[in-house]
Amino acid sequence: MNQALSQDARTLVDSVAAFAREQLGGDVDRHDAAGEFNWEGWRKCAQFGILGLPFPEEHGGGGVDRFTAVLAMEALARGCADGGLVFSMNAHIWACALPIWKFGSPEQRTRHLPRLARGEAVGAFAATEPDSGSDVNSLRTRASRTDGGYRLSGTKTFVTNAPIADLLLVLATVDPAKGAGGITAFLIEKGTPGLSVGRDIPKMGLRTSPMGEVVLDDCAVGPESRLGAEGGALGLFNTVMEWERSCFLASQVGLMTRQLDQCVRYARTRRQFGQAIGKFQQVSARIADMKIRLNASRALLYSVAASSARGSERLMEVAAAKVFISEAAVQSGLDAVQIHGGYGYAAEGGVERQLRDAVGGRIYSGTNEIQKTIIARCLGL
Repeated sequence: MNQALSQDARTLVDSVAAFAREQLGGDVDRHDAAGEFNWEGWRKCAQFGILGLPFPEEHGGGGVDRFTAVLAMEALARGCADGGLVFSMNAHIWACALPIWKFGSPEQRTRHLPRLARGEAVGAFAATEPDSGSDVNSLRTRASRTDGGYRLSGTKTFVTNAPIADLLLVLATVDPAKGAGGITAFLIEKGTPGLSVGRDIPKMGLRTSPMGEVVLDDCAVGPESRLGAEGGALGLFNTVMEWERSCFLASQVGLMTRQLDQCVRYARTRRQFGQAIGKFQQVSARIADMKIRLNASRALLYSVAASSARGSERLMEVAAAKVFISEAAVQSGLDAVQIHGGYGYAAEGGVERQLRDAVGGRIYSGTNEIQKTIIARCLGL
């Protein structure tokens, strides 16, 4: 599939990989230990054009097609050791800015997209609630109609970028009796009365990506804040998931590529019993398994990305790719720790951090259990 890339697209992907390798990921151990967001890396990515990759040029974007965007996000994660930074950028681009591009009014696009594409504003997507995660249809955040627009009340949790967000895309229901038909999307800017953001939620991995709780306490917004049609958020949510899953998966494939290269170098140079440890069959077999998983994961990713670019994406294919790639990333992370031994288990060096970051992939963008349910239903079960 790489052969189908235009020369411009190929040049872009190569330049993203070089940029990430040379400019990003410095001092990740310190940022990870402190749970700090890498603002310097964010600004560099914004200046390079990462944050606006898929959006039209008139809105400050790069105008690249979907398949090229997937390859660029893979290249970014391959070169950047800061998995949290990559995760925050994915959430910003695909879960906040992209819905505005796809569903926003001309005024909303003009107001928000250039700032988001240039990294001058940080976006977040607030859907999950304390009692509503995978079951988005059961969310309780209410948007009550008023003469001047809407008043929102409810609590969101596990919101990526919430502590640093300038703009939140919030899902709420205008009529709980309608189920999915009542869910509506709203754009709410930082500082709006009634909107508050709780503390950063500490996490097992992706610690440099801030995550927090969002509270809406009789938060009043005008009709111009509604994104798309009233009750039309389910289509918006599905579009977000289609793009998000592809590009988050691309980041995991990029991580697995960097991880494999790291393990091969270590196995060639680390010596025990008078020879490189790569000569021991148990070490070389683990590395071979990592390569097999990587090749299979990349093939699944590119198949989904190519189908999506043609407009023929299949729900079951996306679900299967999400499960396989996220599970492969965790297993390869475990293998990398084992290959490095004590150095892999120690915090220095980043090997254990790669494993911690990978575990989240089994949960975000729809848990793997939900993906398997989707696969079973597609098979008629």
